[in-house]
Amino acid sequence: MMEKLYHIQLDNTHGARYAIMPGDPGRVELIAKLLDEPRFLAANREYTTWIGSLEGENVLVCSHGIGGPSTAIAVEELYQTGVRNFVRVGTCGGMNLDVAGGDLVIATAAIRMEGTSREYIPIEFPAVADWGLTASLIEEADYRTYPYHAGVVQCKDSFYGQHDAERMPAAYELKNKWDAWMKAGTLASEMESATLFIVAQTLGAKAACVLTTIWNQERIKQGMEDGQAHSSGKAIKVAVEAVRRDILKNR
Repeated sequence: MMEKLYHIQLDNTHGARYAIMPGDPGRVELIAKLLDEPRFLAANREYTTWIGSLEGENVLVCSHGIGGPSTAIAVEELYQTGVRNFVRVGTCGGMNLDVAGGDLVIATAAIRMEGTSREYIPIEFPAVADWGLTASLIEEADYRTYPYHAGVVQCKDSFYGQHDAERMPAAYELKNKWDAWMKAGTLASEMESATLFIVAQTLGAKAACVLTTIWNQERIKQGMEDGQAHSSGKAIKVAVEAVRRDILKNR
């Protein structure tokens, strides 16, 4: 048996190959209670972990915190304990005008406008989700008839670099690149997917990502109707049941 790892405080005795990963430690228990026989395992810093099962297979729920650095640590250490499939469930801000508040976004790839993934592989390498896990997310969203969009998201490091770009000395770069991402049809903006995809890729693991759109500032700028969504319930259900689908597919 290995010693417990420094950040997540887990060893390799849990026997789980799948991890569902919210950013917020406060969502871990909520998600875990959708599994069979959920129980608490560990909590340290931004990393809270519960375990349960789906179709008789152990599944972890582990928070990864905000941003790329903490996400990379979670994926690295979970991998060392035996996890090989990572499904992030989180939130995003809409960019494409077709994406309204409350819609789900299933990220098939991410723009690497963050720093963590650059310490893994040169920027020319794309941050792409695993197709098998992503297909399970899409199938589950279709089954539940939830409004969703599948495509590219932007991944950034600075929340306020987006929401208060004019104040930043680098405003010219932030605004010009934002306009470029918009023109290319980018669906939404968030802060962890590129790191998740790149770290998983370099480890030989699989990763996918489903997001709740909180709101879309671009729709509001255009005077379009746009609600605000503060519940991640739909994304959580899709993530959990997509993991179940993937377990059954791979038996």
